Amino acid sequence: MGRVTTRRRVVRVVDGRVSARPDTLAAEEPLEIRVGGQPLSVTMRTPGHDFDLAAGFLVSEGVIGRTDELNAIRYCAGATVDNGNTYNVLDVSLAPGVPPPDPSVERNFYTTSSCGLCGKASLDAVRATSRWSVEFDELKVDIDTVTTMPDTLRTAQLVFDRTGGLHAAGLFTRDGRLLCLREDVGRHNAVDKVIGWALRDNRLPLSGTVLMVSGRASFELVQKAVMAGIPVLAAVSAPSSLAVELAAEMGLTLIGFLRGTSMNVYTGGQRLGL
Repeated sequence: MGRVTTRRRVVRVVDGRVSARPDTLAAEEPLEIRVGGQPLSVTMRTPGHDFDLAAGFLVSEGVIGRTDELNAIRYCAGATVDNGNTYNVLDVSLAPGVPPPDPSVERNFYTTSSCGLCGKASLDAVRATSRWSVEFDELKVDIDTVTTMPDTLRTAQLVFDRTGGLHAAGLFTRDGRLLCLREDVGRHNAVDKVIGWALRDNRLPLSGTVLMVSGRASFELVQKAVMAGIPVLAAVSAPSSLAVELAAEMGLTLIGFLRGTSMNVYTGGQRLGL
């Protein structure tokens, strides 16, 4: 499959001194996701944990929600004109009786590494109905525990250490233990990889957990958390207004600007004892 990183020669300038050196870059390649042989999505991603990415994407879209609804995922041979395999095309086989994606909610399924919702027809189309309600999740998490999560996430970002160019998503227990970390050039891909890991490990819904992301908290990330049954979403940067609106509507605890010992709690403060 594709490489997670690549090397490129660069010219480095420090205090007026010029030198040539190799630099390590985070890889970015397209991944086409098919369901039953029918193209569904093309996303720009960092290769690695592609099966998790495809499974998590289908959970986020409301196509599947249980491990037994997923039959198989495979890379497609013959992805090139010479019948080779690029490892950039996946075909997902759903279990018998599981309906395919609803054409009425399909978009021009091209997503970039910065936006997972470009091309959605309307706001209503992305308010997918989750199988689980996070509103009544009884999770209580200590504020001091939450403040340890950014450092734990950062320490586990091995590819970021080499490139400085990847987002991360981490799933934590209520006592701050990291269950799963995934890195990607796209924050939405990193979250889908975490959710896909959980689906394939038969862990959905993710009740009583905290999802931590390295960037901002957008509407799409709130939606993905809700679709996976995650009651708390924390981000090191700002949320959008629409993210806060959806979090309030769905009963999700949304934390932004989580840095050091400070944070902004936008919704669901009762889970932090506020």
